[in-house]
Amino acid sequence: MAVLRAINHEVSTGGEKSAIDMPVIGLGVWMMNEPGECYRAVSNAISIGYRLIDTARAYGNEREVGDAVRGCGVPREELTIVTKLRRVHATGYESTIKNCKLSLELLGLEYIDLYLVHAPPEDQTAREPVWRAMEDLLSEGIVRSIGVSNYGIHHLDQLRTHANILPSVNQVELNPWIQRPKLHEATRSIGALTMAYSPLARGQKARDQQLERLCEGQGFTAPQAAIKWCLDNGAVVIPKSSHPGRQLENIQSMEIDISGIMDEVNRLDSNHVSGWDPTVEP
Repeated sequence: MAVLRAINHEVSTGGEKSAIDMPVIGLGVWMMNEPGECYRAVSNAISIGYRLIDTARAYGNEREVGDAVRGCGVPREELTIVTKLRRVHATGYESTIKNCKLSLELLGLEYIDLYLVHAPPEDQTAREPVWRAMEDLLSEGIVRSIGVSNYGIHHLDQLRTHANILPSVNQVELNPWIQRPKLHEATRSIGALTMAYSPLARGQKARDQQLERLCEGQGFTAPQAAIKWCLDNGAVVIPKSSHPGRQLENIQSMEIDISGIMDEVNRLDSNHVSGWDPTVEP
């Protein structure tokens, strides 16, 4: 599978502090809460070629992700496991360290490949100590890379003022209906990758009539086109599905060519937010 390099840069020198190879497409496991659902989804995904799994403490399924990873038969070093510091836990240095270690315990793994702050801490005075803890987790080797999620441009600018190490990833909602070019560029400007969640707007655009018309006779589906749009814009993408057939359809999006309809897909942008949007918060 194609990969992108996720790099944590040092602020003082601009040099590389840490880097991991990030598969360009992965499995998101949000809202997989029925007993065994997440385990089965992750196990199947890995069996058909997925090598990136995105979970979070807030999802309540880190344990099942870890069980599936340990039982899949694929060497650990070939997998990229992402989890996140829950916003209610992003209250200070000690809480950040404690909850990362608890996530590691729930996963039952020796390390976390990428650890993200799930959203900008609501208490702005907590943002600096939370990030300092993230940097220390990286230095200790508990995590291989650190990043953020749902950070707007102003959050990234604020982070620059106190960080010693910049994030390698900013995970945000990104898809043809919310394209966020300025945020995408701001993320690139700090040397980070954009990771796109909800490429189908939490399923709200899975049967989008405009996109379906564009895809008629093209040999690919509208959901595949939406996922490929994210990939073609340089983002890592993590569509969520517990259905084996859709998992396969999603990963096959890497192979399609949407260049013939790209201009029309770009015109679908409507700033459609499918759920929460901390990027616009203070």
